[in-house]
Amino acid sequence: MTQRSRKPVQDELTGDLFASLPEKEDVVLPTDVTGMLALLARWHEDGWLRRIDLELAHFLAEGAEPSPALLPVLLAAALCSWQLGRGHVCLDLQAVLEQPMQVLSIPVEPWLQTLTLADWQAACVACPSLVAQPSAMGPEDEMSADGARTTPLVLVQHRLYLRRFWQYEQDVQQGIRQRLMLPGLSGEEEPRLQEALVVLFGGPGSAGAEHAAHAATRSVHMAGMQAAGAVGDAAAEPGRRADWQRIACALAARRRFGLITGGPGTGKTTTVIRLLALLQWLALAGQGQFLRIGLAAPTGKAAARLGSSISSAIDRLPLKDVPQGEAIRAAIPRSVSTLHRLLGSRPGTRHFRHDARNPLPLDVLVIDEASMIDLEMMAQVMHALPPRARLILLGDKDQLASVEAGAILGELCAHAREGRYWPETADWVARVAQEPIDRGLQADGAEDGTLLDQSVGMLRHSHRFGADSGIGRLAALVNDGEVARVQRLWDEVQAGGASGQVPDIARIEVDVERWAALRQLVVHGRLDGVPADQGPVGYAHYLRWMHQNRPADEARLDDWAAGVLQAHGRFQLLCALRQGSWGVDRLNRQIALWLQSAGLLVASEGWYAGRPVIVTRNDYELGLMNGDVGIALAAQGGRLRVAFPAEGGSHGIRWVLPSRLQAAETVFAMTVHKAQGSEFVHAALAMPAELSPVLTRELVYTAITRARRFFTLVGPGGLDGVLGQTIRRRVLRASGLMAGVLQARD
Repeated sequence: MTQRSRKPVQDELTGDLFASLPEKEDVVLPTDVTGMLALLARWHEDGWLRRIDLELAHFLAEGAEPSPALLPVLLAAALCSWQLGRGHVCLDLQAVLEQPMQVLSIPVEPWLQTLTLADWQAACVACPSLVAQPSAMGPEDEMSADGARTTPLVLVQHRLYLRRFWQYEQDVQQGIRQRLMLPGLSGEEEPRLQEALVVLFGGPGSAGAEHAAHAATRSVHMAGMQAAGAVGDAAAEPGRRADWQRIACALAARRRFGLITGGPGTGKTTTVIRLLALLQWLALAGQGQFLRIGLAAPTGKAAARLGSSISSAIDRLPLKDVPQGEAIRAAIPRSVSTLHRLLGSRPGTRHFRHDARNPLPLDVLVIDEASMIDLEMMAQVMHALPPRARLILLGDKDQLASVEAGAILGELCAHAREGRYWPETADWVARVAQEPIDRGLQADGAEDGTLLDQSVGMLRHSHRFGADSGIGRLAALVNDGEVARVQRLWDEVQAGGASGQVPDIARIEVDVERWAALRQLVVHGRLDGVPADQGPVGYAHYLRWMHQNRPADEARLDDWAAGVLQAHGRFQLLCALRQGSWGVDRLNRQIALWLQSAGLLVASEGWYAGRPVIVTRNDYELGLMNGDVGIALAAQGGRLRVAFPAEGGSHGIRWVLPSRLQAAETVFAMTVHKAQGSEFVHAALAMPAELSPVLTRELVYTAITRARRFFTLVGPGGLDGVLGQTIRRRVLRASGLMAGVLQARD
């Protein structure tokens, strides 16, 4: 092949992938193994493949019989590995051939033009020592004693997997399927479920002490409606909005697998706590003993956030007048663990202490922020959870998918907005939960809707963001890809100013040469025209609080540290990228310099009082997980120690010497991925000037919804540039999770 004389030109942010495209005469696939490996090596040099992708191709070539079919298989394997690194579970051969650049984000289209799907599939079939097909697998292809498989690749129709990830997908499918097929309630438990729902949620359309009388009247009314064959919409009271917290709770109790999804402020935590109270109520009445319940989240930050919010939700449960109500309340756990801690991580291995041979001692497991769970971790959960134990996933389906391969919650809740409930499901909800499911959310026919859809409850009303909330409106428009309407909203913000109708969102246009507005934002938080005592804060707020409230009494250091951490959580700058002018690395350095020049920090490098840090790797010895955030503080004798919130959302503090933190970095700026599971009073998103594969509407939506009261968008250009293109792009990860039996009706 003709050697290219020029090297790729690397853009500061994403790299100019097209700079080293070959001349037309170069665009041919090699005809031998040496040539194919050389081509893949060139792609690696150009930044189109990772080292591990190239090494996989070499590994497969070394042990395979030379044949013409081997070349397309080596190509597919390298691309499959590349896609895995980008979060895809498999390589969709058909999609790659139809839209290579959109699917792969690397410009390899010229070399694929001579391939067809049939030829690619035939090549895989012709290499049985490398590629297996599930329909052709025999006993010799089963798992061996050491866990090794006989072929590294698996082909399922047009999807090519690394075998390990195909197995993970099978394990997750099986775990979900077996729980969907198991009833969560017996017929005699339904009246108790109805009673519990009335106590926990009040009578439909009402609340408070009158629920019992209302429930009795309602039950008679519903019985009459059912006898007349009129349920669903006919049972709805005119003008009354369905209580989707109540419906989601009932649906999750009905089977042993449930999903509760919803945007920020829709009451996911409240709903799941009421669900747990309901399950304990039923267990006590039916079995005379309580269920063993576990609460978990993917990261330490998410676990701490859930832990801090569940205690008040448990305390608010209306169980005072319920027989053994206080015992039910006490049977709901208040501590939350990370999934790694729950499963019992074994450092240096992929294995956990809890697995199928040593299952978790649980009857119910609730996982919050489930959008962050990758396929491998979900498979480990399925291995460790007893087959009859309930699994409840909680989260926002529209947030970013996991950093690693898979988009579990997004795929499972793909039809949550449409509902697709069967008529029998709607009838059951009307009878037991005494709530109507609108006919627009019911399945059109017998072929529409799946068994999985019947276990998905989507919370549809935000209690945090009202109709006049700029944050709520912006998040919804971005989530729907409505670029033109987003522009109209920004026009409204600009026209109204800080005291206008949408004072909770703002936009700052800056570039890498003019950062004065960005400095004002991150240091002080206030925007032009916003009163200092009313507007959002920047990092000066927590640093001043740290300096002004340092206790003389060493016994109060924990309270002081907790206050500093809380004050720090009032503002966070989020970034889409790690590298480049608008990346985390540069902004962290710049912000530290700004704060030092403002007299708020004594240094901008190394360890100094006030430095916020994020843990970047699990440290089981210290009990710190990837994503945990702490702040370096001057403790006894002025010696620096790093304060982290105690595990599970308790109010305690963990003090760690800086020298023991081997994997931590400054976090004035944080990637949006790292911010998942966190919320801040004021969140700002720094958008880069150039488009990157990581820029999607899910990223922008996730950033917006990290803000509780104020959101600021920072960056160059407007919606006619990178921002508009980003909002139009969705995360579409290749997988087969929803294929096959998981889609079955019964």
